[in-house]
Amino acid sequence: MRALKRGMIIDVNLDPTLGSETGKIRPCVIVTNDIYNERVPVIQVVPITEWSKKKSLIKTNAELDPSKKNGLIKKSIADCLQTRPIDHRHRLVKIRGNLSADKINEINQALKIVFELNE
Repeated sequence: MRALKRGMIIDVNLDPTLGSETGKIRPCVIVTNDIYNERVPVIQVVPITEWSKKKSLIKTNAELDPSKKNGLIKKSIADCLQTRPIDHRHRLVKIRGNLSADKINEINQALKIVFELNE
């Protein structure tokens, strides 16, 4: 298996879920740093969901356009409020691609809002 890196888009089986948690097999962005990604099986991901005008207006969401580089096939949203840990040994389905540095930075900004992190 290819090494998992921050900014990769991977398909993850997020089931089972409870309540309003995002579920199903869906693309997710890896947001943990590469040191953790190499050393521990539990990584943090941001689920990706279908784009909508309403979701695009939420400042903790990042719009993602499909490309060959990222492996997405339709316009989507990275929902940074739904960040969750996964054990990639059990939940990883496949690797799709990588986000651009600009999109990773956009997700960083959204995560700063979600977790009230200052620079």
